[in-house]
Amino acid sequence: MGEFSALSTDLTASPQAATELHRYAEALLAHLAAKGTAPPAAPSFSDVPGYWLPPALEALVALLSGDDPLEPLSRAAGRDQQQTALFLCLALAVSGQGSRIHASWLGTAFGELSLDRPVSHGQRSLWLAAARGAYGPAGKIFVLRKLDALAVQEHADPEQWVQALVPGEPSVVVPPSLADFPEMAEIPELARPSVAAARLARLRGRCAEITSTRQSEHDSPAPLDNNPATPAAAWAEDEPLAVLRTLIGQGGPAGPMASLSSYLLDDLRPGADPHLAAIALHVAAPILRGVAEELEADSRLEPPATLTVPLLGHRIHLRPEGPDAASLAAAEESILTEGMVPRGRPWAALVLIVAGVACLAGAALGPHLLAAAAVAMIGLAGWQLWQRRKLIEADARYVAGQVNELKELAEGAVWALHAYARESETRAKQAAEDAAELTRLIRRGPRAAH
Repeated sequence: MGEFSALSTDLTASPQAATELHRYAEALLAHLAAKGTAPPAAPSFSDVPGYWLPPALEALVALLSGDDPLEPLSRAAGRDQQQTALFLCLALAVSGQGSRIHASWLGTAFGELSLDRPVSHGQRSLWLAAARGAYGPAGKIFVLRKLDALAVQEHADPEQWVQALVPGEPSVVVPPSLADFPEMAEIPELARPSVAAARLARLRGRCAEITSTRQSEHDSPAPLDNNPATPAAAWAEDEPLAVLRTLIGQGGPAGPMASLSSYLLDDLRPGADPHLAAIALHVAAPILRGVAEELEADSRLEPPATLTVPLLGHRIHLRPEGPDAASLAAAEESILTEGMVPRGRPWAALVLIVAGVACLAGAALGPHLLAAAAVAMIGLAGWQLWQRRKLIEADARYVAGQVNELKELAEGAVWALHAYARESETRAKQAAEDAAELTRLIRRGPRAAH
């Protein structure tokens, strides 16, 4: 639809008439938004030939007063049928009297949606008003049919819709059975069922949140419900009022328009308007059903009978009966090779011992100082040999500790795999329940609230 051609008529020929017209239109909108009725004073503006707004204002006042609007409505529609319909639909919506619109006005005002064109501000404002119940169940169904006709699911990336519904998903989900071995939760064969089940549970929770909010608001009349005729001051968003101000020439430049998919994805995000979220969830239902089926299937994947896992930096092959002996022996050999530092012969200590013995021999024939030097050299050599032995013993203890720890971890990992296998049955059952409930929730659709 053309975006706001309200000012296409030249008003410079009669500036006084234009000023009176816009002044009254602005006062009328303010009165409608605050009290839901027209100002008590009668319209005091002149008609502007070729301009749709003067007769549209007359038709609106007649509608609000319970008079016959046919004559001014015909004149306004003859000048610009779409702008007239859009103005009347939005004006009656913000006044809380959307039930007064004619069934054909919505179609004329809304125009056609397309996946290839941005949604106009007028279309979005009607979409919002209908979602909030301004036109009753028929208005909501009208928008749903417009969206259904586009078959959005055939052009959508399911991952985008899932991310919109449940953003910030963890990349790794550690099930209780692998709490002591979180690195095992990153192994694809074990990660896929856990991540799928967790994602399915989050999707179910988000869909339940949207539908429960919708139901609670149905139980207690929402703002813009037709029965209490609540004016637009109670609206959470002011886009319909902003569009009306633009239509009468009092608004600023229109903001950027967004694509249909962008609006729907934004409406699904946590914190979005619940009425809009219910509409978007209806559109996303076919996508979510397919996603739920895939996630349920992934959640039911059987855990592998054997698995190779990283333990202490070594690849250990695990079997149901225990760790694979060959891979465990290879890991032990690697620990021994890395843990035992190669040490050559203690040449320095041997030299000191030989020198010490020589000094002792010399001390028997010469000065006694040689004896003291001999004792010092032999003592230093002994200390070096003792240090060397301590280091070798420390290496041996480290290697033994690493080997024992590796064996304990390997045994624990085998038991964790058994626990994971038992847990998979419960996970698959819960995933089936989540998928069934999610399907039930999205099958109800926005119409279920009426």
